Amino acid sequence: MNKFRPISFQKTLAEALKDPEFKKEYDALEVEYSIISQVIQKRLEKKMSQKQLAEKIGTKQSAIARLEGGNTNPSVAFLEKVSKALGSKLQISI
Repeated sequence: MNKFRPISFQKTLAEALKDPEFKKEYDALEVEYSIISQVIQKRLEKKMSQKQLAEKIGTKQSAIARLEGGNTNPSVAFLEKVSKALGSKLQISI
């Protein structure tokens, strides 16, 4: 009988982050994932679907799906529209 024991994501990630090359790539995506997470969180707080958000800013649902899926490199102007539609203010700092 083969017993399968699931490995937690956090343990797997912690182990992978010991590899300097992996950590470098992971850290490079931190800003992108933070933006995605914030957009999704705000949209859900507002009880909006991707389609409703898209309609509010004059784009297609697929554009919101690409943004939330990390499959696009959105412009600052696009992020500004999304932020305003979600009742937020886009802030960028260096």
